[in-house]
Amino acid sequence: MDPNQETVANPFGMDADCRQCPELCETRTQVVHGYGDVGADFLVLGDTPGPGADATGVPFTGDEAGSAVLSLLADLGFVDAPDGDEPSVENVFLTTLTRCHHPERPPSDEEVRNCEGFLTAEVRMINPEVILPVGQRPLEALALEYTTKRADDFDVAADHATTIRGRGFELVPMLPPAEQTGEERTALLDHLASLLDRDYRQTKGRRSR
Repeated sequence: MDPNQETVANPFGMDADCRQCPELCETRTQVVHGYGDVGADFLVLGDTPGPGADATGVPFTGDEAGSAVLSLLADLGFVDAPDGDEPSVENVFLTTLTRCHHPERPPSDEEVRNCEGFLTAEVRMINPEVILPVGQRPLEALALEYTTKRADDFDVAADHATTIRGRGFELVPMLPPAEQTGEERTALLDHLASLLDRDYRQTKGRRSR
């Protein structure tokens, strides 16, 4: 699976008509795969596409909750026009555990399992230095797959704005921005800024966009 260097939307050409979850096929507008820089050092992982992403096809766009994540990333210089449907991004890849929106409930465990292959492929192809799980469920999913600890050893509130060593990369858990206090937002921005001071570009080949 080779990335398409000319597009930031679903650059790995993943199945845009996936039918693995019949109930979600009835509620979604479209399948929402990852979006961003295929050579990124940072990957942001949400739970499931929100109503805005369901309409735009781009994770974290089109609604208040998603825009709050992009606004935080804009403060770090990763995103331009965070309120747009197709934001300009650099050094970051945006994705979610599941790829289809349900308007009335979070995804089931089976639906998360059905999407594991998509996320695994993105992580392996991008090979990020840092993954930012947004919320408890993405943190638990990454912990289970990529750390030596049990998922229930992690708490996103307690682990917010800290670094957890994973297999091949670091995790920096974050509370959803709507749940963050001003102090928690500042702590996260400061922590990520300290990571940006490390010169990843010397150790990882960059792909021009």
